[in-house]
Amino acid sequence: MTQRSIWFESDGLKLHGTLHLPDNPNPPIIIGAHGLMSNGDSPKQIALAEICNGIGIAYFRFDHRGCGQSEGDFAAITSFDGRCRDLLDGIQSLLSLDITDGRIALFGSSLGGAVVLSTAGQLNPQAIVTVAAPVRSASIQPPYINDADNQQMLETLNRKKLSFDIADRIKGVNNLLIFHGDADPIVPYENALEIHELAGEPKELVRLENGDHPMSDESHQTLFMEQTIAWFQNKLV
Repeated sequence: MTQRSIWFESDGLKLHGTLHLPDNPNPPIIIGAHGLMSNGDSPKQIALAEICNGIGIAYFRFDHRGCGQSEGDFAAITSFDGRCRDLLDGIQSLLSLDITDGRIALFGSSLGGAVVLSTAGQLNPQAIVTVAAPVRSASIQPPYINDADNQQMLETLNRKKLSFDIADRIKGVNNLLIFHGDADPIVPYENALEIHELAGEPKELVRLENGDHPMSDESHQTLFMEQTIAWFQNKLV
């Protein structure tokens, strides 16, 4: 298993990602999209990448514009549409390297889940997994973030540019596994119910009892990892 630093462009900005490659040649690949205040180095994505490599699947985690090692001023350029373009341009760049078999799957957490669902219709992924994804920006509740230390940065963002409603785009999505805590105070569980109702078959909703937004319960983390790996393995291996 190897890791490669990958740079690609989106809207003229240089964005950074890390490609995790298994030992087998031309594997399928999963692309991960992180949440609003996060980056591609989230422990959840790193752990997922390592386990996926162990079953012969490549994984790409990247920093959206203005995040991590990627270019751009976070407050000035963060937008929902921009994050969707980041994902699409990253996938196009990966496929042009001709190191995978062309099959892709998607993973998205929180806002990243909405980005994944919004773009899935353009990508024809073999499988999708989301965690605590909102259907629309209006459904996200105060305090909007998990970490109070990020409050000042949050207040610099243009809320209008982060406005979205992806209900109409979910209707064409299938092969979808949804995780959501039923005590999530930031993205209420009703979002998961709506996503599940709108999406096509096959689909599955995993209700995390008393689960919060960041999935802090270790038993939920274990369940998430086991079922996510099984879902991707079933669809890609």
